[in-house]
Amino acid sequence: MTEKTTVRPAPGMPQAAGQTLAGAAAAAGARPSVMQLVFREKGALYAAYMPVLADGGLFVPTTRDYKLGDDIYLLLSLPDDPQRYPVAGKVAWITPANASGGRTQGVGVRFPSDEKTRALKLRIEEALGTSVVSAKPTQTI
Repeated sequence: MTEKTTVRPAPGMPQAAGQTLAGAAAAAGARPSVMQLVFREKGALYAAYMPVLADGGLFVPTTRDYKLGDDIYLLLSLPDDPQRYPVAGKVAWITPANASGGRTQGVGVRFPSDEKTRALKLRIEEALGTSVVSAKPTQTI
């Protein structure tokens, strides 16, 4: 399945939102999901970024059912950056529908441990600057 997700902060709190389907579903379990994840604002990137994972990761809002360890292929667009970054990640946690605290349904995608993705992690942290260590609430763990 190919999904396209544009991530924007909600009023008052950065929050992931805005999912639309952008393609036909692949045979179940046959191939990893492909998701286009577009961050238009730094607040949305901050709310989704997971610096707690050694190689980094992102929260992806989705209503699709996933299991821990499932493969997800992301095509990631960052704020003010024309480049799209491909990431072959794995589901590291799941936020179910109707989660406590009003959290958005979705999955946490752990980045792979490779040079290309380490460079992406640095790019994300550069884009976020000092806000990467902010105490503001996020959609992540």
